[in-house]
Amino acid sequence: ESGDPQRTALLLRKAWTLYSVTPLYRFCRGRLRDYARLLSAFIAAEKQKGLAVEVGVELDIKVALSSLPELQGSEQDEPALLVQLSSRSRASPRNSEDKILWLGCFCCVYGDDLSENMPEDFTCLPLFLANGAESYMSVVGNWFQKTFDCIFRRLAISPFSLSWMVAMWAGCKVDKAASAVELVFSVPRLPQPLDISYAIHPEDAKALWDSIQKTPGEITQEEVDVFMDCLYSHFHRHFKIRLSATKLVKVSTAIASAHCDGIVKMLHSQYLSGVLMLLTELAISQIQ
Repeated sequence: ESGDPQRTALLLRKAWTLYSVTPLYRFCRGRLRDYARLLSAFIAAEKQKGLAVEVGVELDIKVALSSLPELQGSEQDEPALLVQLSSRSRASPRNSEDKILWLGCFCCVYGDDLSENMPEDFTCLPLFLANGAESYMSVVGNWFQKTFDCIFRRLAISPFSLSWMVAMWAGCKVDKAASAVELVFSVPRLPQPLDISYAIHPEDAKALWDSIQKTPGEITQEEVDVFMDCLYSHFHRHFKIRLSATKLVKVSTAIASAHCDGIVKMLHSQYLSGVLMLLTELAISQIQ
């Protein structure tokens, strides 16, 4: 939050696919330029096989790796690492800006549980966010796995975690006119897919949460359960549908939105580290 807002703004309002990553072996932050060059050569080699390239476009792909110390939660956290693939078509004018093809970000925000007992040769960056074509993710992920002996796994978000997210984010204060708090539920065991969307005015959601939360800054499982039960009973009173029999698949607030498939969009710079802290916790729980 105290870092360069322009650099962290790169993370806002983009749909990020979440991965958990095991610790990187013998990763050296002083060699980022070397890594960028090696990754660039690896992508070029994959391109020769017909992978990781936009069809019908002749592109020179540039790779940049940079540290984002703005995304550290505590002093024990490793600074985030941004991976950026950009391109310029050979037909474009020389002074034209490079087009960003794909972004990836390794981070660890308040990941002390994992960092504390990490052997010296390992670097702990358990959360990875990817934005862009899956083909680039596949190539970049393969290079990191081969180079640093780590494993990438898609990170899904359970209905349990989604309920925590909506409770936490609904209680956050936002200055400008906030969008509605929306929950999307999937109805199971139907021949055709059916989703139920439930939108709540942000001020009503915040007032409900404030009436439930006993200690500001602290959240308990009981408070999250009461918050969700209140929403369910209100919905049942009006529509005679029991949402507890459905599956929560997506939540959207002015702070962020999250889908059970592990797709997240962060919308508010003030709460960026708080959202990343929650996602880091999920990534660590999958690794452990």
